[in-house]
Amino acid sequence: MSNVKVVEGSEAVALAVKGCRPEVISAYPISPQTHIVEWLAKMMANGEMDTEYVRVESEFSAASVISGSSAAGSRSYTASSSQGLLLMTEVLYCSAGMRLPFVITGVNRALSAPITIQIDHQDTVSLRDSGVIQFYVESSQEAYDAHIAAFKVAEDPQILLPVMVCMDGWILTHSYERVNFIEQKKIDSFLPPFRPANYLDVNNPKAWGSYSEENMLMEFKYSVQQAMQYGKKRIPEIFAELARITGRDHGGLIEAYRTEDAEVILLAMGSVVGTIKEAVDELRSIGKKVGLVKIRCYRPFPHEAIWEVIKAAKVVAVMDASFSMGSEGAIGMDLKAKLCGMRDAPLVFDFIAGLGGREINLKTVRRIVEKAEEMLNKGLPLPESYWVDLNPEILP
Repeated sequence: MSNVKVVEGSEAVALAVKGCRPEVISAYPISPQTHIVEWLAKMMANGEMDTEYVRVESEFSAASVISGSSAAGSRSYTASSSQGLLLMTEVLYCSAGMRLPFVITGVNRALSAPITIQIDHQDTVSLRDSGVIQFYVESSQEAYDAHIAAFKVAEDPQILLPVMVCMDGWILTHSYERVNFIEQKKIDSFLPPFRPANYLDVNNPKAWGSYSEENMLMEFKYSVQQAMQYGKKRIPEIFAELARITGRDHGGLIEAYRTEDAEVILLAMGSVVGTIKEAVDELRSIGKKVGLVKIRCYRPFPHEAIWEVIKAAKVVAVMDASFSMGSEGAIGMDLKAKLCGMRDAPLVFDFIAGLGGREINLKTVRRIVEKAEEMLNKGLPLPESYWVDLNPEILP
């Protein structure tokens, strides 16, 4: 019997979560996350899941519920988007600080104002300093696989942090594609029941998240950083373990595409990577030495893995779908900070593209490559960020 079905991306995520046997789910609907939790609610109503589904009045409450259930030793899950993720922010910082392992789907949608329901990465990237591990996916198949890996990463005894799987709203959540599903017994073998060493127990009372004196907080933050650093080693191992079960290898912390002799390397994450791969193939066909690095794990930031791929290139063109106001694109900042002071490092140009759902097509990618080559060959001054396809009729 074939395990391949054509499904909506949201259903693929719901089926991955179902396969991981969460004990508690809590979520508040917000577009374009809504279909995921609707599918989960339908599965529960049909008796397909033995899970406690807690209905709440806000995203803040949903994050609070799964933080509490995780502290009580239950495998837990939620999902949100955009302003809903911002409403969760206070809780997510606390959850990471208290080392509570759960999985959250961050369905990407731009932030207000002006209000929009279209996609970019500003919502999830805004949480990059929270201590929440972040994966970004290119397809519904990768989203399905990444959620199963995410639970194992979160619950690793040396990590114990929330993991957010970020997927582009609408483009992935509401589109249909072929997804190859894993048999339940194989998921169970890969992901055993969650049995934490420490959890809330009425017979052995403990205090979590209590007040810390000035001589304690740094050590707690350091422990989160150490868990992130350990994740750089452990996350690829877990990805590889799952790949041996599925036969699908999406890569480790990054995926390098046609980079062996590349002079210009594009750096991006999310569903736009599929378009960029096609553009790279097209540019290669006319003799241009162009490649791509796809970021699969954004936090912890995989600068060592990126460096090994880009160190022989002349220029890296970062395609950022988010922006830090008053500075530049988030990925561009991360990469430049790590390359600062390194000898013979390639030039890094930061391109802001796709904000608020602005289309990125093959022509867009070609223009970005041409602009990077122009700045390199003419020795133009490096801008903090180059904003792609601005409409002069709208600008003041």
